[in-house]
Amino acid sequence: MSMDEGYGPTWDSDDEYDNFIRKMNPPRIEIDNDSCNDATIVRVDSANEYGILLEVIQVLIDLNLVISKAYITSDGGWVMDVFNITDKEGQKLKDKATIARIEDYICKSLGADSRYIPSRRRSVDVAASSDHNVIELTGTDRPGLLSEVSAVLASLKCNVVSAEIWTHNTRAAAVMRVTDEGTGSAVTDADRLERIRDRLSYLLRGGNLSRGAAMAVSTGTCSTHTERRLHQMMLDDGDHEQLHRHPPNQSQRPNVTVSNWNDKDYSVVTIRCKDRPKLLFDTVCTLTDLHYVVFHANIDAKDNQAYQEFYVRHVNGSPMHTETDRLRVIQCLEAAIERRVSEGVKLELCTNDKVGLLSEVTRIFRENSLTVTRAEVSTRGRMAVNTFYVRDSTGGTVDQKTIDSIRQAIGQNIQVKGQPEPSEPQKKESPTWFLFANLFRPRSLYSFGMFMR
Repeated sequence: MSMDEGYGPTWDSDDEYDNFIRKMNPPRIEIDNDSCNDATIVRVDSANEYGILLEVIQVLIDLNLVISKAYITSDGGWVMDVFNITDKEGQKLKDKATIARIEDYICKSLGADSRYIPSRRRSVDVAASSDHNVIELTGTDRPGLLSEVSAVLASLKCNVVSAEIWTHNTRAAAVMRVTDEGTGSAVTDADRLERIRDRLSYLLRGGNLSRGAAMAVSTGTCSTHTERRLHQMMLDDGDHEQLHRHPPNQSQRPNVTVSNWNDKDYSVVTIRCKDRPKLLFDTVCTLTDLHYVVFHANIDAKDNQAYQEFYVRHVNGSPMHTETDRLRVIQCLEAAIERRVSEGVKLELCTNDKVGLLSEVTRIFRENSLTVTRAEVSTRGRMAVNTFYVRDSTGGTVDQKTIDSIRQAIGQNIQVKGQPEPSEPQKKESPTWFLFANLFRPRSLYSFGMFMR
């Protein structure tokens, strides 16, 4: 690995000059499907700029591709990245349309009209766009929290069209896109937005006033990638500083080390952990948001284990000089790796979409003493496609009796695969239930008057 002393990019350069450089040096994308037997190779050559590596990785993971190996180097003002990628089944790419999209999306992402590192916002936000509002929430996690939030939104005549919720170390963060129940468009009335803000802020604050969520209202669309925004929100919220409520299996804990290569003025960040989808995105996202620049990296995933080695400097050009800096990077990377590790049983629901669906589903979970540890909610045409990871309210496993109760509440037109998670302390895989139903029996939501001031 060649280690060039030159610190290529000028991070504070004028936008007009940066645009000129990008136009004169457009990115070059080469996709090689012949050199490797078990992976497609993507090579990216581009003028270097803070955040480019994250942009490329983000494009690949948004196309549901798996990065099995990567080699990153940036000498002077130029970056050369090589990725070995496969589809989700571990096969090299054969679909010509997907291959064409890779090149097109990366070129657009790195082109002269692109912008990197969107500004970070406050931890709770309602942003209005032409067709939906973006609600960002952070707060103390507790059983039934998602049910309470979705019921409040339903009571305020807001329909959740998509959402992603993460929990980690007693903290919760959510990015939700909602519309007005009647019009199907964004809520624009200032008084109504104020009521949404007040209700949710009061709900999230609960009895812990020192760690409650603040609500801000802004105009314009939320341009930050949703998963990146969740990392930013949880980083700002300090989830890496909290003690583990349910300590994970120590053998599965990530091993993160930081040392300095003084001769070259690099800090070397090494990560060894269990491999999983989007792992590289999570680690590079965190390094970027901690304002570190990746100059060189070697990434390898084999036999379900991942090895990542990064040579980094802070944006000011210096390595990590203090033990405090090194400890913070280690803690933040450990948290970033663990946030997406899903505890509990995986439930997948695909049904006809309707107003208040999320509120009804999560209410049923809550009535059966289940808590949601992570969730992805989306709408595709007229269908709702939702994924929930659930545990019982004490953090334990979900038994068959509880699953039967959920099926009875939702309806019997359900296809079930797998068995409920056994009560063993360690289990490699969580089972998945595929719930397909035309939901639900009408049931009234309970009153949320307790959340009103």
